[in-house]
This record gives sequence, structure tokens and C-alpha cells, in this order.
Amino acid sequence: MVAPGHARARGHRSQSRGLREVARRAAAVSDLFVALTPPNLLACFVGTVLGTIVGVLPGLGPAGAMALVLPLTIKLGPTAGLIMLAGIYYGAMYGGSTTSILVNVPGEAASVVTTIDGYRLARKGRAGAALAVAAIASFVAGTFSVVALQLAAPLVARAALAFGPAEYFAFALLGVVLLANLTGGSRVKSLAMVVVGI
Repeated sequence: MVAPGHARARGHRSQSRGLREVARRAAAVSDLFVALTPPNLLACFVGTVLGTIVGVLPGLGPAGAMALVLPLTIKLGPTAGLIMLAGIYYGAMYGGSTTSILVNVPGEAASVVTTIDGYRLARKGRAGAALAVAAIASFVAGTFSVVALQLAAPLVARAALAFGPAEYFAFALLGVVLLANLTGGSRVKSLAMVVVGI
């Protein structure tokens, strides 16, 4: 039989966990409404257009474009600035597929696979369909990834906060061992290169 004090404590913990979940969901809905305000939507539109232009140009990637636009985001405020930078990144990912489909030259490294089927469709006269599929796939994947991040972020944050020095050391050691094993040739040489690199 459970003592009344323990049952009450368990009930309070369960109730506080439920309240935290409700507060987290309310914050997510509030964040969605903040993102849908006209200034933030304008920042997203401008960022996406800039990103699409950058994605079409081979050589200038989303990281370079974000670095160039970073001084402008200071005037926008943190929310609109981050939304604009995210728009640049997502737009560049889509823009890279445009050149992959039309001229068989990927604008971004992520668009290399698009050259296989996209350019073949463009040569058959179905470039519009290939561009539409790329746009729809980019939108669906971007939306899914943002929703998945919104749902998984609290769990990942809790797991990251549970890490201590021992776990960080174990991950660093795992990286060094994997690096030494994945390089071809002599293990002694690869271990020596890893040690020199550290």
C-alpha cells in the first residue's frame, strides 16, 4: 500500500509535468503567430528570394550569402533576422536545383543528385514539371523539418543538458577512433595524423 504522502507527491509531479507540456504547446502556438506577422513574413519572402538567387549562382553558397546579409539583420531585430537567414538558406537549397535541372550544373552541393533525373526531364521538354516537383519537394521537406525540430528540440535539449565531461570525452574519443579507422592505409599513420591534428 502506498502512503498518502507519496501518492500526493507523485500526483503533483504528474500534474507539473502536464502543466509544462501545456505551457510548451502554448509557446509553440504563440511562436507560430509571431512568425506569421507581416514584418516577419516580409523578411521570410525577401530571404527566400535572395536565397533562390544565390542558389542559382554556382560558387556563392548560402553560408556566404548569410554572412553578407548579416549586417542588415541587426536592424531587423532577432526574430525577423533569424527568419530572413532561414529563408536565405531554404531558398538557396531550392535555387541550386534550378540550375541542376536546366543546365546540368548544380548550384549547391545538395543539388548534385537533382542533376541525374532533373536534367534528363529537361532534355525531354519537361523542365517545368521537374522544377515544380523540386519546388514542392523543397517546401514539403522544409516544412516537415521545421515541425520535427519544434517537436524534438525539448527532448534534444534535455539530453544535451544531461551530458557531462565524461560523455563529452567519450564522444571525442569515439570521433578520434572513427577517424583513425575510416582513413585507408596504415593505422599507425592515421593515428599519428589524428594526434597531430588534435
